[in-house]
Amino acid sequence: MHRRTALTSLLPAGGTLIGLAGGFPGIAFGAVPASTAPAHMPQALAVPGGVALVELGPTTAAGGNRPTATYGGRPVLVRAQGDAWVAVVGIGLAADPAQAQTLVVRGTDGRERRVAFPLQRKQYAEQRLAVAPRHVELSKEDLARHERERAHLGEVLRHFSAAREPATMRLVMPTGGPRSSSFGLRRVFNGQPRSPHGGMDIAAATGTPVLSAAAGEVLDTGDYFFNGQTVIVDHGQGFLTLYCHLSAIDTERGRAVAAGAAVGKVGATGRVTGPHLHFSVYLNTQSVDPALFLPPP
Repeated sequence: MHRRTALTSLLPAGGTLIGLAGGFPGIAFGAVPASTAPAHMPQALAVPGGVALVELGPTTAAGGNRPTATYGGRPVLVRAQGDAWVAVVGIGLAADPAQAQTLVVRGTDGRERRVAFPLQRKQYAEQRLAVAPRHVELSKEDLARHERERAHLGEVLRHFSAAREPATMRLVMPTGGPRSSSFGLRRVFNGQPRSPHGGMDIAAATGTPVLSAAAGEVLDTGDYFFNGQTVIVDHGQGFLTLYCHLSAIDTERGRAVAAGAAVGKVGATGRVTGPHLHFSVYLNTQSVDPALFLPPP
């Protein structure tokens, strides 16, 4: 079965390396290479749309208390990796590798410091399509609905539950079927660029069970113009997963779910041309490549 593509993006716009040569004065560097990531961490890939693992210091410092960190003004997930605190940073697709990427880290003593990390460039595929204008031009009513829903979803995706910590950041596949490598795909409809694709599409028949990719709590459910029937699960500290275009929702807001628990069924609701699951992963409000969290295909 071949995946049917959505005609619009999900949420339209919208060893340790220390003291690197050419660094920024007064700023520490702490990027952790992918090869050192343990089983409970995602694969590190410090590119736009990827994940940076940034070491913040030993867990024995400040009495073993966890520091806090922000990136772009948003709180970041921090967890222990061996004897070090590590920030797990979601990098937005719009991030510019030519600019310094900096975390603001606050210790339990209230002192702040800046920790910078480098980004590499990544070129995502581009797809140019000629489609009927009705597929890309919204009516006044549809546009108004979309704007209301975008504001609501933006608020949901900014949720950060500091008290909940993910048991693991390695995810189970949310449904069976071939997965596409469409994350970051830049679509151009009738010469008009659209926001990059912020998730992974998994081809499956209508009614195929959709599972929570990790333990957490259902943060939001709804039926949205672009996303169709949707479930969002909070795994803790700004680590969220999102399941779109469902034919049925089999859970409810506020319900605790285990990894592998059913949350819905594959469908073709919303702005799509055929059944599939759109699966997204968010860190610190940024949509990042789900493949970095999933087992190899």
